[in-house]
Amino acid sequence: MRYICWYNLNTLYLTMKKTILLFLSIFVFGLGAYAQGGMSDEKVIEYIQKEYAKGTSEKQIVVNLIKRGVTTTQLQRVRKKVEKLQRDNKSSMLTDGGSSKRQRSNHNMEEKEEKVPKTGRVLKSNKHKNKDKTYQMKGQEWEKMRQDDYLVNEEGVFQQSEEDSLYYWVEQMEGTERQVFGRNIFNNENLSFEPSGNMATPSNYHLGPGDQVYIDIWGASQQSIDATISPDGTIVVEGIGPISLTGLTVAQAKSLLKDKLGSRYADCHFNLSVGETRTIQVQVLGEVNVPGTYSISGLCTAFNALYAAGGISSIGTLRDIKVYRSGRQISSIDVYDYLVNGNSRSDVRLQDNDVILVGAYDCLVNVTGKVKRPMWYEMKKDETVRQLLRYTGGFTGDAYTKMIRLTRKAGEEYSVYNIDEFRMGAFTLMDEDQIEVDSVRKHYNNMIELRGAVKHAGTYQLGGEIQTVKELLLAADGLREDAYTKNAIIHRRKDDNTLEMVGVDLNGILQGSTADVAMKNGDILFIPSKTEMLGDQTVQVIGEVVFPGIYPYAENASLRDMILQAGGMTNAASLAKVDVFRRIRDINGSMKNNVTAQTYSFSLDEDFNITSDTVFALMPYDIVIIRKSPSYQEQKNVRVLGEVNFQGDYSMLTPNYRLSDLIKACQGVTPQAYIEGAHLTRLMTKEEIDSRDRANNLAQISLYENAIKEGQEMNMDIADSLLAMKRNTANTFPVAIDLKKAIENPGSEYDITLREGDVLEIPEQTNIIKISGEVMYPVSMSYTKGKNLYWYINRAGGFSHNASRNRVYGINANGSVVRLHANSVNSIQPGMEIVVPQKAARKKMSTAEIVGITSGVTSLGAIIVSVLNSIKK
Repeated sequence: MRYICWYNLNTLYLTMKKTILLFLSIFVFGLGAYAQGGMSDEKVIEYIQKEYAKGTSEKQIVVNLIKRGVTTTQLQRVRKKVEKLQRDNKSSMLTDGGSSKRQRSNHNMEEKEEKVPKTGRVLKSNKHKNKDKTYQMKGQEWEKMRQDDYLVNEEGVFQQSEEDSLYYWVEQMEGTERQVFGRNIFNNENLSFEPSGNMATPSNYHLGPGDQVYIDIWGASQQSIDATISPDGTIVVEGIGPISLTGLTVAQAKSLLKDKLGSRYADCHFNLSVGETRTIQVQVLGEVNVPGTYSISGLCTAFNALYAAGGISSIGTLRDIKVYRSGRQISSIDVYDYLVNGNSRSDVRLQDNDVILVGAYDCLVNVTGKVKRPMWYEMKKDETVRQLLRYTGGFTGDAYTKMIRLTRKAGEEYSVYNIDEFRMGAFTLMDEDQIEVDSVRKHYNNMIELRGAVKHAGTYQLGGEIQTVKELLLAADGLREDAYTKNAIIHRRKDDNTLEMVGVDLNGILQGSTADVAMKNGDILFIPSKTEMLGDQTVQVIGEVVFPGIYPYAENASLRDMILQAGGMTNAASLAKVDVFRRIRDINGSMKNNVTAQTYSFSLDEDFNITSDTVFALMPYDIVIIRKSPSYQEQKNVRVLGEVNFQGDYSMLTPNYRLSDLIKACQGVTPQAYIEGAHLTRLMTKEEIDSRDRANNLAQISLYENAIKEGQEMNMDIADSLLAMKRNTANTFPVAIDLKKAIENPGSEYDITLREGDVLEIPEQTNIIKISGEVMYPVSMSYTKGKNLYWYINRAGGFSHNASRNRVYGINANGSVVRLHANSVNSIQPGMEIVVPQKAARKKMSTAEIVGITSGVTSLGAIIVSVLNSIKK
């Protein structure tokens, strides 16, 4: 069934690619995602569709797209949009096969009223109309699209087909694009070069056919004229006739109108403004992502046109973008001049039929290391390293500025150039040069360091007032109180950079009896600490104190001091015996001692003072143990429930507290009590729980081993679940008792000793017999004295076909179990449960055993036939 499911889905994957890609194309176009790479998203999808039809591999498709200028960013963008919608519709893909409908509304798109190119970007203004479009897609279509790159495995789970996925090869190509400074300026979604529809028309704007002009007249006469320049370049003013405005700037047009209208409108003022500007057509050619002819606003500049064309391609130049008008070059745009200097003078305003030509770059140089903006840069052939460093933002603070390293391919090999700071302004660059800027070496020429038991440790400047050890200590405000002044150490680097240690008589230097020691660059002066030399000296207090633990050692500390510091003694503590264990410290010892510790024992009074006249002070690493009083016992409770006069909890008064003692404490049983059915439940100790868990684990291991030996398949999850169920069983167990004999014979073997947590329950008188297990109809019935086992079994419908008749047993009301036979009469008591167990399952023979027996029987049969044939002869 799994194979059929996979086969059907895989067939659907192979046969529906064309439909899927067509749908994806419509979806991408509907979202208005225009190209930022070498092709628009729509063109990318159309190309993939065409190549799929030819049988081209996914890897080759991606390679071809990269060659055509499509960036991996564009492919990833298309992929992310599809995956997001796949996640939104995941439930329909994985359940009903897409029978339910899914709806998704795309973003509101601003569209221009007139026709715009299908490639590149749409240059928008605030005068364009907004139109909302909603696209509906059925779950089945999503299912198909999902299967285009996700197959179904044998478990029916969708998984991505790695090497057969276009997305896989996109991932492989990720990171192959060079990050060139300024390359993304015209295809950055967060940086728009669209013209503003609210800006005032510049006075140097050249009017032409299609421009809407407003002529305002005020003064002696008031009038407003709204006209659109006709294709022949004129407007018609009533009473004046046609006036030619084409080719004039706004300022020139104002002057012309004043001359033309002055005779008619005396003592008036005139103003001309431009409303809706005309649409012009420009051509963007060369190394742009979407070359072609674009209809744009007459206010647009060259930057606007480059933005509309999707930006510069991966091999296009940013340093020499040419603008032609009527066959003559009118501008050369250097984008770096705009990015670095903010100079936009070369960004000319375009006119109808202008041509923008983007050639290939001349030189790309990679800069790594300690510059502020390490990446690729496009350079002109005559530009130097110093100009390149200016484009990078300059060196970082930790850069080594005296020399940079340049790697250049020279013929069939590479060459390395070390360019110092004096040659940077003259060294010109070539294509594919690699420049690396190192960091300065972390080395000081005037630093010394002070460590240890001083008031202000740290690094200090060598020179001036700090030249010697004594001057360094004065600068650090002197020594700490715990400083070890007999000796100090200077760590010093020799001329060959190896380390040496120089001892310093600190006492002699401070007292003036020893010559001061001069410090050298890189020296580290270390002053030992007495406290640190002694280590972490502690005293441990354990046993019956409120806060047992390890405490810092203090000189002359007494037993009373440490007990009080530990919160005092608990109620269970004994004052009669307090022990102190002390480690042996023999600094002059020359051989191993058989005694490992010393011990001291004391008795204390109620104020924790030693009762004798002994003076005893604790030493570092002593262990003080406060013992528990032998006579101290916490109350241990047992519980009695059921037919007694006073139910509840009772404390055991003696260590040998018995059943008869508990019955006396609750003042006996009631007349309705069924003493023979009394039962006791006991809590398991930690040792008993651990023993039970070990037995369960061993049984589980044996089960695994037997399954392995017999070659059986075993569901390990079910087996482990059973083990967990065994571990989660109640931590109690029943204890069979004979309460009647215990009461009649106090202190006898029937009068068992109780344990903390025991629960004795005495039920009411009962006359019921319960029959369960492998009988035809498990039932409860009245006890009839003198009837045997089969009499009760027959009243439960008799044995079932799976009953084990020879293993029937009975559970008495007190928890004891007895074996029952066919004629058992006296063993059956009121309140008993008769249990008929199931037959033991027979072990099935393995295939190997069956084959062995069959082979043996066959061989034996052949022997018998041979013997019979011999007899016949």
